[in-house]
Amino acid sequence: MASQPFSYSGQGFSLQRDKGRFVLPPAFRKTVKESSDGRPVLCLAKHDRWTCLTGFGLSRRDDFEAQMDREAASAEKLSQFYDRDMRAMQLYGFAEVPFDDSGRFVLPQHLADLCGIGDQLYFQAAGPFFVLFSPDEIYKMGAGFEGSQAACRQMQADTLAKAARP
Repeated sequence: MASQPFSYSGQGFSLQRDKGRFVLPPAFRKTVKESSDGRPVLCLAKHDRWTCLTGFGLSRRDDFEAQMDREAASAEKLSQFYDRDMRAMQLYGFAEVPFDDSGRFVLPQHLADLCGIGDQLYFQAAGPFFVLFSPDEIYKMGAGFEGSQAACRQMQADTLAKAARP
């Protein structure tokens, strides 16, 4: 697996298309493929705090042990319990979803159901991963999400207008 750090930036929006497929934005598609050792494999998991999914390439799993070590040390400093087993299940419990050269992928229904995702999907970069929100869910998020909410509204309007054209 690749050893360099991979980072995501930007946003994207997709309507569910034929055969129930969404489209991974081009800017994310390239990084996901590179970080999955050249394979078109998108990793998806439920975010541990928000009603959304996280997306990343396979190489991110190489950092999970170190991430859990940091989280455990932080919890110890605060005299808080850290459930390493639960966190490991959250991190390693991702689904590997193939995508084609155009970025089309089928979102597993159990993940869509967990996050209230219907036929629209908003993508927001978050550095080593990106998040995938239902527009309805990102609009419910509070302070700090205003930029993402504005981007989602604009991309949603543009995409729906384009889809309505004959």
